[in-house]
Order: sequence, then C-alpha cells, then structure tokens
Amino acid sequence: MFNPEHAEFANTFAPNTMVEHLCIRFHVDAQGRLCAAMPVDARVHQPAGLLHGGATAALAESLGSMGSWLLVDREKHAVVGVEINANHLKGVRSGSVTATGELLHQGRTMHVWDIKLRDSEGRLCAVCRLTTLIIDKR
Repeated sequence: MFNPEHAEFANTFAPNTMVEHLCIRFHVDAQGRLCAAMPVDARVHQPAGLLHGGATAALAESLGSMGSWLLVDREKHAVVGVEINANHLKGVRSGSVTATGELLHQGRTMHVWDIKLRDSEGRLCAVCRLTTLIIDKR
C-alpha cells in the first residue's frame, strides 16, 4: 500500500510540529505498512520514568493521520482525528518504540486504523485504534 517515497514525503512535514518535537520518523516496512519510530527518553517519560501514555497516543495519532492524509486527494481534502484509544501493555523506559499501522476501513469520509507499538526488542507494548475523518478543505 505504501512505499519508501511516501515515508520520505511524510517526514518533510515534521518541522515545527509535535512530530518534530517527539523526534518521530516515518518509514515503510517490508509488507508496505506505514510505520513511525520515536525514541524513548526524558522528553516522553511520565514521572515514574516510563513512556507516557500521551506520547504513545501522539505517536499513534501521528501515524494514522499521516497514513490517511497520504491516501486522500490532498488538494480537496484534509484529515482530522476524531477518536483514539490506547491499551498500554508493557512499560518502556528507554530505547525506542515503533508504531505500525494497518488500515482496517478506508471509506470515503472515514478511515479506521489498528496501530501496534513495539519496543526496541520487538515486544508488543501498546495497541491503539484511531478513527480519522476526511473533510473537505475550506
């Protein structure tokens, strides 16, 4: 579905955004799925020294929203997240996390993403669901 050029294009939109602040980088895996990696360090820790749930949600929403945006006619449409949930399965203190998105539904006005986050050793640490709305540009 996606190719490396999509990820390169996505990475050009990071400056002056949360994506840049969190050092999120997009790439495409061997199965053609859009992925996003984020380092786990003090910037994304909660007080106990673990990856903050809000940072997990920000990574998942960044991935799914970008994935939807890459799939629509960007001249006519914009993408907004309308619902996100995250189940945190394993704490992460350091290294990085990688989110992999799978598009469950690609409708005309709505996309639904299943997003899995894995730590540096490939262990599943969170599962997220994101719904994006495709809206007409003003």
